[in-house]
Amino acid sequence: MTGRYTHAVVRGVPSSLAQEADGKVDLARAQRESGVFCGILRQKLGLQVMELPPNEDLPRGQLIGDMAVVVADTALITRPSNPARRKETEGLHKLFEELKFRVCELTDESATLDASDILFTGTEIFVGLSKWTNLRGAEMVAKTYQDYAVSTVPVAGDLHLKSFCSMAGPDTLIIGSSDTAKKALKMMEQMTDHHYETLTVPDDPAANCIYARVGPKSNVLVHRSAEEYPNSAQVTIV
Repeated sequence: MTGRYTHAVVRGVPSSLAQEADGKVDLARAQRESGVFCGILRQKLGLQVMELPPNEDLPRGQLIGDMAVVVADTALITRPSNPARRKETEGLHKLFEELKFRVCELTDESATLDASDILFTGTEIFVGLSKWTNLRGAEMVAKTYQDYAVSTVPVAGDLHLKSFCSMAGPDTLIIGSSDTAKKALKMMEQMTDHHYETLTVPDDPAANCIYARVGPKSNVLVHRSAEEYPNSAQVTIV
């Protein structure tokens, strides 16, 4: 079942992000929000935050969640489909070894895998087959985590699986309301023998949450703000 969170790995927002995003990102705001997020992880969740410095050569390096799958005592270093992002995995092998994880690394050149396509429910693993993750990448996930059932879910367009779904609690899936989200949920329900409660939110991005057990009796759901998605925030608060 889902383990208890003790650490978080983050990377700071580089100034080069503004140029990479063609001016569509408010850099100062992104850097402030990164600091707030780290503060929440430390102060609200009580986690030990392993904060890597920004790297100007990695304009999307703050999206470090794509670079590793961590389940139980095993960390799988991924292989992003975008060649420009593959250097973002550098240093993670050593970091996870220092944290006493068994570390595996995806080196098969025919495989692509973004960790944003991985949904670990505590019981099984769903892998989104998307623009970013292919079947060979999914097969390597299954090979690495042989103690868990691994199923694949087609994801259309430019989305990752966790662009519209995540875990909202033990045995509870939070899912968006788009046709893509509905199709993915139907597929997951067909492939599993496990029963999950579902929490549906009007906005797909609001379904990308972080559910964490941070103590014997403490459960936390970190989600998008009411300012961003007022209708979805009302659902998650309930």
